[in-house]
Amino acid sequence: MNRPTAGNHAPSRRKRLGLVEPTTKAVVPPLHLATTFVRDPDNQYRAGYAYGRPDNATTRHAEAVLAALEEAHEAALFGSGMAAATAIVLALPPSSHIVASQVMYWAFRHWLANEAPRRGHRVDFVDSADLAAVSAAIKPGSTKLVYVETPGNPLWTISDIGAVAEVAHAAGARLAVDSTVATPVFTRPLRLGADMVMHSASKYLNGHSDVIAGVVAAARPGEAWERVKTMRTQFGAVIGPFEAWLLLRGLRTLDVRVKTQAASAMLIAARLAQHEQVASVLYPGPPGASWSCGCGAPNERGIRRDAVHPGQGRRKRRHRHRGAKVRLWKRATSLGGVREPGSSTAPRSRVRARHARPIYCDFRSAWRILTISRAISTRR
Repeated sequence: MNRPTAGNHAPSRRKRLGLVEPTTKAVVPPLHLATTFVRDPDNQYRAGYAYGRPDNATTRHAEAVLAALEEAHEAALFGSGMAAATAIVLALPPSSHIVASQVMYWAFRHWLANEAPRRGHRVDFVDSADLAAVSAAIKPGSTKLVYVETPGNPLWTISDIGAVAEVAHAAGARLAVDSTVATPVFTRPLRLGADMVMHSASKYLNGHSDVIAGVVAAARPGEAWERVKTMRTQFGAVIGPFEAWLLLRGLRTLDVRVKTQAASAMLIAARLAQHEQVASVLYPGPPGASWSCGCGAPNERGIRRDAVHPGQGRRKRRHRHRGAKVRLWKRATSLGGVREPGSSTAPRSRVRARHARPIYCDFRSAWRILTISRAISTRR
């Protein structure tokens, strides 16, 4: 079967990135919904499409764009970020040892801790920002996968991808990196030595809070990569063509969105760090920031961890009350969208740079309201 892949040479990639629909000359790619395709007279599928689960033109177009962004051999889209992450583990040989970041998306950490052992895998969680800890956890000959999320959600822990790649490869293990937060705009893990890079495409890649999707991209062809794609097809963890089309729409503005969101976040974090009632700020800021209260290793674009751990107990309850008083921020679970989403447990504002000051003022106003309310309650 002649399937065009994202791993073709550079001229082919450029052509797919600037695809023009040949029949109408439309500059916006069409949405392909067909699930079945006509066979050739000799029963073959020379057009490269046999059935809608593994074969869809819209999905392949999105995969080609993602592979180009990550400088990958090929990319595969999944129905969710969880489907993408678990496929990497499901593709491993039986009874493999896995070393994973201690700070990572809670749902996948839960899956690794509870579901992976049911498949015979052993999982050790370590501080992936501590190279010595990663080295100590790896068992040469037994460790098959090192899985790092950087920046790590929700503490924004930064890991040195290149250094971890060297340690993993020396022990015969592969390195997979969850780069959901950094995006290809700020970090390209395959260039730094990772074997695979994964994203929850629902977040920054799509950026409009209307798609659930995941993607895995591979540095090179090989058995491990073919196994990941097999897991997707056999477990039916595919993305729908409409979601792939929406994702393409989001990718067109990825660079400008992410850079603007990062600029806004830096302004807000710097102001919050100066607030008299803020004990610490969790933010993967630039090295040498004057407001920072910690340090970490920078990655290829200079992102660095400059934060300490958040408060506990009564401070957390006050934090939730304060979040309920904001007017411009939208409290919702996720990140990376243009609708300023925020978590129910930690504010996450993603806004345009020109809106940074109103967002901070909104936060400060909510704090003032809460302080006045507590004072009135105390007097009573």
